[in-house]
Amino acid sequence: MRSTPHILVINGTKVRRPVFFLGAPHSGAELLARAVKRSPGFHLTAGRPDVLRVTYAFARQPSIAERGEGAARVLRDAYAQAWQVSARACGECPDECREMGGLPPRPPGRPEGPASAAELPGPCVRAQGLARYADASPDLIYSADVLLDAFPDAQLVQVIRDGRDVVADMLADERCLAWFKPGLANLDTVFPNPFFGVEDHTDRSRWPRAAAAVKCALRWRGSVRLSAKLRLQVPEEQLATVRYEELVDRPRRVGAELSEYLDAPLSKSALSGLVRAGTRDAAEPGVGVWRERLTPRQAAQVEKVAGTELRRLGYPLGSED
Repeated sequence: MRSTPHILVINGTKVRRPVFFLGAPHSGAELLARAVKRSPGFHLTAGRPDVLRVTYAFARQPSIAERGEGAARVLRDAYAQAWQVSARACGECPDECREMGGLPPRPPGRPEGPASAAELPGPCVRAQGLARYADASPDLIYSADVLLDAFPDAQLVQVIRDGRDVVADMLADERCLAWFKPGLANLDTVFPNPFFGVEDHTDRSRWPRAAAAVKCALRWRGSVRLSAKLRLQVPEEQLATVRYEELVDRPRRVGAELSEYLDAPLSKSALSGLVRAGTRDAAEPGVGVWRERLTPRQAAQVEKVAGTELRRLGYPLGSED
């Protein structure tokens, strides 16, 4: 456990053992986060602007995250705002976070961001009875060290999924692909670049001409390598790893294990329902869909870039099936 002291009080409750969900884009972490968000005593957020500004700054400029207690303080301050429970604060949540809590989306044409009092539907959780806080914002994996410095008693949940299925989803997600635009790819100023999975000069030289599937595979490869490092550095009581494929196949067992790890009651039947609904949703489909959605060339590109990691994690390559 890290030794950095902290005292953060939100809505009259001291933040203890906050939970953070980590994984590559479209890893399936969102399914577990939904179950936690809908569990009594938890307030889980995702994609709050205050948090995203900080975590993406750390992800894209790792040197910023290395500034010790200063970086930890900045992240704590972001969560001090994000975890407030009020109609005004929750009005800043993106639609994805609102939907996770069962709230209706904003009216068509209504932009995300602060709304008038009449437009606010109210928080997705009651402040009374809250005991735990959590966050499932995208790309938290790149801020894991700062999260543990900011919250030494934090519990991390990382989700691992077949990289080929991840790439198939990323290729269908405009927000994921937007990071590869020349104006956003900061490889000229940050190298090696964990966010893009560019670790050596071979990766760097191929990037400008690389196909989108290759760039997505690099991001997945970089993410699972960070996950492997976390497993070596973080005590077992602070890090749980879930396989997406096991979550889909045995949601009740995964739910029971997650409940034990978090020392909090989670509804195993609710998680089963979320998995059934999620695997029907194009945003989080089932297992092995890369066989239908990736072309043979794209599948070969992913396996060439990330074959070592796929094998290490127990995902046989196409030629080995």
